Amino acid sequence: MQTRYGDVDALEVHELPVPAIHDDEVLVRVRAASVHPDVWHVLRGRPYFLRVMGNGLLRPKKKIPGTDIAGRIEKSGSGVTTLRSGDDVYGEIVRGHQWQNGGAFAEYVAVRPASLARIPDGVGFEQAAAVPTSGLIALNTLRAGGLRAGQEVLINGAGGGVGSLAVQIAKAYGARVTAVDKAAKLGMLAELGADRVIDYANEDFTKDEASYDLVFDVPGNHSVADLERALTADGVYVLVGHDDFGRSAGRWLGSIVRFMRVESSRLGKRKPTQDSDVPKDDPMGTLSRLLDTGALTPHVDRSYSLEEVGEAIRHLVEGNVLGRSVVVPGSDGRP
Repeated sequence: MQTRYGDVDALEVHELPVPAIHDDEVLVRVRAASVHPDVWHVLRGRPYFLRVMGNGLLRPKKKIPGTDIAGRIEKSGSGVTTLRSGDDVYGEIVRGHQWQNGGAFAEYVAVRPASLARIPDGVGFEQAAAVPTSGLIALNTLRAGGLRAGQEVLINGAGGGVGSLAVQIAKAYGARVTAVDKAAKLGMLAELGADRVIDYANEDFTKDEASYDLVFDVPGNHSVADLERALTADGVYVLVGHDDFGRSAGRWLGSIVRFMRVESSRLGKRKPTQDSDVPKDDPMGTLSRLLDTGALTPHVDRSYSLEEVGEAIRHLVEGNVLGRSVVVPGSDGRP
């Protein structure tokens, strides 16, 4: 539970009653929950703008962190017809932006079925939990960038939760993918299907001779002029906007200023010349199909117990997570 904004010492483990469900909800026993950057943002209450987005001005309105789950339905409300007890499901339990606590870091959570999808056969709870927020960001951003088969796509910041899924989604839709990250993550990225990997410490992708039809940028750590050199004549740039846990963005607005600068620049005026090959409708259904076929295999770095959530967040902030870490309620955690 989080009763105030602050560092990981603001988190405590408590015993609470099992949530009661409304007629339009299901009760899910949580088997895994994702540890992603928005969890840190809500813990710290930064950027400050997020507090007025619904989480609470002085302290969080909802006390249990986390937004992404995978688990098994224990009970369905009387008005629920799409899911039933015993179904294994995954999804975001907070609709819209993720800058608020959702209750995922717990043994049970009440959820509306529209937020959930069935986990495909053969996909584990921990892998499924790593998908919802990161997968939806990757899928929707690649689609907005006009991802199509045959394109040269560069993914900057490819080794984290969003980037590692973006690599696989781009490959699944027929792109040739160059993945950029630190040296320790390049082996994983090659295993996930990247055609070329770049260690950003030794090579600047904006200064080599290659050019790209689509640049998918997680950290946003290059200038507009440099990025333009990396694009083909019709190339498109899309920004995810990771602010490096407050180290590369303002306290008040975070990465919002960076987005505004990009949108008002020449890069922001570059739009796809054709529709993307990525389907527009039912993004969770698209992710489920990719999981089911094996085109998408989330990389789980580590699993943590509820008592180890603080350690999980520290590991995330250090920037060394390969793919995504998860919390496993009822577990002692394991490497």
